[in-house]
Amino acid sequence: MDVLLFKIALCAYFISTLGYITSLLVKRVFVARVSTWILVLAFIIHGFSFLFRCMETGHSPFINLYDSLSFFAWTITGTYLAFQVKTKTRVLGAFVSPLAFLLMMVASVQLGGEVSMSSILQGRLVTVHVILSVSGEALFTLACCAGVMYLIQENLIKNKMSSGYSRLLPSLRDLDRVNHICLLWGFPMLTMGIIAGSIWARTAWGSHWQWDPKQIWTLFAWIFYAILLHQRLAIGWKGRKVALYSIAAFLILLFAFVGTNMFCMTSHRFM
Repeated sequence: MDVLLFKIALCAYFISTLGYITSLLVKRVFVARVSTWILVLAFIIHGFSFLFRCMETGHSPFINLYDSLSFFAWTITGTYLAFQVKTKTRVLGAFVSPLAFLLMMVASVQLGGEVSMSSILQGRLVTVHVILSVSGEALFTLACCAGVMYLIQENLIKNKMSSGYSRLLPSLRDLDRVNHICLLWGFPMLTMGIIAGSIWARTAWGSHWQWDPKQIWTLFAWIFYAILLHQRLAIGWKGRKVALYSIAAFLILLFAFVGTNMFCMTSHRFM
């Protein structure tokens, strides 16, 4: 059942992606609105696929890279949809929906495969660590997307291209607000995820810190985001500067999440 729901959700993500791309090509917000409702359907079906997978396996399935990417896509989508309540950032889905679809495509490589959990991964702390960390990373991903769109919109306005795409894209104020909220919530989530992982590492390996490449790069990203959030709250950074730093910080986080598995020897290859 979970495989069937996953496939349906994947199709819905694909249709939503086509809709958002079409909305940009024809410059019509109505198409983006329809795509948003399709994305809502994809999010709900995707959530039920997780539920059935947990029921069938008897434990959390978020213990390998592919399942984590699937959960990553689901979290990004849910976070983006939540912003639709109070901000006019519908077209931001043109970034979010394709990203979610690509993540789902990668996650489908092990679609229907058995979820085997070694004894070292058993325990609630592992699940808490993964859910909090991935949720924080998803929020930072959305902050990066908002930052990219902010730079695009700002460039269009500076070049006096007020018609067409500029009118279709969200306002600079809404994009900056999305960035701010994502940083404000993403940082504590990632922090709590790191703490949970540290406590679990102490139990599993006898030490909170192993100088693992994933740990080191995640720490770099955490420090970068801590500085960025401090500057935003204490100094009042906003706009273009925050957008640029959010993109740079996300690139570091992206390498910590994916790059270390590809280029480094890490004990976190199950993630």
